[in-house]
Amino acid sequence: MAIYFSAVAQGILWSIMGLGLYISFRILRFADLTSEASFTMGAATAATLATNGVHPIIATLAAIGAGMIAGLITGFLTTYFEIPALLASIITLTALYSINLRIMGNPNLSFRGTDTLFDLMRNFLNESLYARIAVGLIFVIICILIMVFFFKTDIGQAVIATGDNEIMANSLGINTPQMIRVALMFANGLIALSGALVAQDNGFSDIQMGSGTVVVAMSSIVIGEVLLKNELTLAKRLVSIIVGAIIYRVILVFVLRLGFNSNDFRLISATVLALFLAFPSVKAKLSPKTNTVGNKGGRR
Repeated sequence: MAIYFSAVAQGILWSIMGLGLYISFRILRFADLTSEASFTMGAATAATLATNGVHPIIATLAAIGAGMIAGLITGFLTTYFEIPALLASIITLTALYSINLRIMGNPNLSFRGTDTLFDLMRNFLNESLYARIAVGLIFVIICILIMVFFFKTDIGQAVIATGDNEIMANSLGINTPQMIRVALMFANGLIALSGALVAQDNGFSDIQMGSGTVVVAMSSIVIGEVLLKNELTLAKRLVSIIVGAIIYRVILVFVLRLGFNSNDFRLISATVLALFLAFPSVKAKLSPKTNTVGNKGGRR
C-alpha cells in the first residue's frame, strides 16, 4: 500500500508541471516543447545551488527564475523573429540541453549530503511520506492561488484573450506579443518548479529527466478533464489537473505491479494518454443517436 501513497506524493509534485503546461497548451494554445528543457533546468539549478550550500528554498526559487528565462527565450524567438511556435520551442529545447549540462557540470548530480525541502519538512513531520505529500500540497495550493489571482487581473485576462483569438485581441489594443512572452514565462516557471521538487524528492538531477515529461503533464490535464468534465471554473479545472496527475501515477504503478517490464514505462504512459484522449470520441460514437429531425411524416 505504501507504494500507492508514494505514487500520490509523486503525482502531486508532477501536477505542478501540468499546471504550467495548462497555461501554454490550453490557455495560450501555444505548442511549447520548451517545457521538457525547463523541467530539467529547474532540477539542474536547484541541485547545483543546493549542493553548493545554498538554502533549498532559495535554490528552488532560483529554479523558478531559470525556467522563466527559458520561457522568455522561446517567447522572443516567436514574437520578435516570427519563428513558428513549435520550431522556436524546439530551438530552445536543443540549446538548453547544453546549458543544463554546463549548470550541473555532469550528466547527473546527487543531493546526497545536502538538505532538501523534504528534509526540512521531516523536522516537523517524523514520517518521510507525510513530508513529501505536505511539501507537494503546500506548493500546489500556492500555485493554484497565484494562478486564479493572476487570471483575474487585466494582464491575465489579456493572456486569455490572446489565446482565444490573437487577431481580435490585437485589434482591441492588447500587446499580444508581450502577453505571449508573459504566459510562456509563467508556464515555464511553474514547470521548472516541478522539476526542482521532483529532483529533490528523487535525490538527484539528471540531464534526461525532462525527456517525455510533456506526455506526463498532458495526461494530468486530459485525465482531469475527462473525469471531471469541462464545464468547470478555473479553480476547479486546476484542481482537476492535480487529481488527474495523481490518478495517472496510481494507474502507472498499478500496471507495473501487474508484471510489466519497467522498460515499458514510456509505452504505458503514452497508451494511458491515448486512451483518455480517445475516450470522449469513442463514447460519442457508442452512445445512441437521438433523432433530432422528428417524424418524417409530420403531424396528422
